[in-house]
Amino acid sequence: MILVIDTNILVSALLHPGRTPDRCLAALLACGVRVAVSEAVEAEYREVLARPKFRAVAPARRQELLGALLGPALRVHPVPPSAVLLTDEGDRPFIDLCLAVPDGAVLTGNPRHFPAGLGFEVLSAATLLARLPG
Repeated sequence: MILVIDTNILVSALLHPGRTPDRCLAALLACGVRVAVSEAVEAEYREVLARPKFRAVAPARRQELLGALLGPALRVHPVPPSAVLLTDEGDRPFIDLCLAVPDGAVLTGNPRHFPAGLGFEVLSAATLLARLPG
């Protein structure tokens, strides 16, 4: 499985240390789960985590998390655009990336944003955490 991580998982992990999204990210990094990113996904991570509401989160913690995810990530460029109709176009970079990688899955806190039948698995942090060893 190659995992695409929705930005809301990073946000939850940073704002709520020790809760399920944070533990899930730590576990998937420890297990060596492959993470895929595109230019659009990485740009969104950086833009969202630079927002003023994250000033309370130590900059070193933000950089540590981004570095741990992006350093070993599979970089997919270019990502072919899909014709999937979406209610939230903000999800398109994640869907297109999932469709571009073999055996892709998305980790998200908002599974309802990802329509059924796209050909990849939509996982919550709790579901993925239960599947990971340890």
